[in-house]
Amino acid sequence: MHTWTLLLASGQGTRMIGQRGRKQFLSWKDRPLYWHSVLALASVPSLHGLIVTFPPEETETRQKEMAELQVRDGVGLEFVVCPGGASRQESVANALRRLPPCCSHVLIHDAARPFAHSALFSTIIDALAAGASAAVPALPVTDTIKEFGPHRVQTLDRSRLYAVQTPQGFVRTLLDQAHAQAAEQGWEGTDDASLLERAGHPVQLVPGQTENIKITTDKDLDMLQEDAPQEVRPCIGWGYDVHRFGPGRPLKLGGIPITGGLEVQAHSDGDVLLHALIDAILGCLGLGDIGDHFPDSEASLENISSGVLLAETLDIAARHGLHIDHLDATVIAQTPKLGPWKGQIRTNLQNLLALSPAQVNIKATTEEGLGFTGSRQGIKAVAQIIGHRTVLNKGG
Repeated sequence: MHTWTLLLASGQGTRMIGQRGRKQFLSWKDRPLYWHSVLALASVPSLHGLIVTFPPEETETRQKEMAELQVRDGVGLEFVVCPGGASRQESVANALRRLPPCCSHVLIHDAARPFAHSALFSTIIDALAAGASAAVPALPVTDTIKEFGPHRVQTLDRSRLYAVQTPQGFVRTLLDQAHAQAAEQGWEGTDDASLLERAGHPVQLVPGQTENIKITTDKDLDMLQEDAPQEVRPCIGWGYDVHRFGPGRPLKLGGIPITGGLEVQAHSDGDVLLHALIDAILGCLGLGDIGDHFPDSEASLENISSGVLLAETLDIAARHGLHIDHLDATVIAQTPKLGPWKGQIRTNLQNLLALSPAQVNIKATTEEGLGFTGSRQGIKAVAQIIGHRTVLNKGG
């Protein structure tokens, strides 16, 4: 089996009147609502990939958001984003066209059901692996159900009634055929299982989850008020940077101008210590390096203060829940001798990072006349950040 999930996050939420914005994008536990389904799916070992539908006008924005959340929460599940359609059925059809040829089975889940456990997704996959054409989670109806007809009211047999949920699972070829037939003949179904039923394929019911509730009305928003379970994860980032001496920018280290006439060649202001620090912070987050975020091919960044770049990096760190606990940095150069400026540099870094004196350590060393620093061709710096990240606890 090669199984993918279609996560539908392109609905309008027409039954909600009081909330601002579409329900699938409401913030819950410091994440958009749809992302909680992604977290559950990411812990399903037999799932190969994910396609998410968003409103067409929001597709690009949400794709960037998902990429950031993927890094923030360490989600390794492959995903594809595509625009939804005018109806749920059209959204599913759009997503089906984006599936890879190797996909043999498909799960479909509504982003408005953020409480589904990963075990439910696995149960559906297990039913498909055992030979089911379609598998749907369902719970027995506990209320008495009456049907209103034109001439009479009829009480239905409750023992035969079930309330169905998502995720729903299907053999991919049968689902493709059912959607093609529905498009040709104008069928409309409230869910995808109804299309399989109408096409003559059996649908297997599996036990649903009582907590797998769909956020449908304003009252349902009360379920999103519980405190978010979080965990603290330690992290370490390491940074390294080099600049050549030569006509260009007056030498600065840690934001402090170094007098004596030395200059460095650089696109920005060439502060090798702040550049190493930026790389160390990005290393804690797994977000690449300074060149990925502030490329030297960008004209607007020419001669920009490295303090500005650090401020933007710290903003990224804050959005990803990073708290810096300690900085240990070393400047490696034959010249200049750093003694006269070490205290200023350390104080400035404490202020920039909002740390105490005990949390910042600055060292300087030479390479005993060896290498390019020893021959006074340039200067380099290394920095190590120790920190911790407060992240959503995905257990349970």
